[in-house]
Amino acid sequence: MIVAELSILPVGTGRTGVSDYVKAAIGALKQADVRIVPRAMATEIEAKDLETLLFAVKLAHEAVVAKGAKRVVTTLRIDHRLDKEASIESKLRSIGSYDE
Repeated sequence: MIVAELSILPVGTGRTGVSDYVKAAIGALKQADVRIVPRAMATEIEAKDLETLLFAVKLAHEAVVAKGAKRVVTTLRIDHRLDKEASIESKLRSIGSYDE
């Protein structure tokens, strides 16, 4: 399992708030075969492989473009653990802060 953190920032929208763009990106991610956990500053994603993850990110990025952003800055951090199964929960448990 791949665990990733995604942040998409629309620029040139003429607005301070970005919640409409975040909703569009999350809606697109829900169409992909990934698990998402929206957080305050980014969205965590679990994907079965790199191709699935990158496809989901592409959908989210394109959703923000389609919403009218004139410029989009997408940041993706990937943790691809190969020696054992990993998940968002297992990462949090390993540091003792999983309470969901």
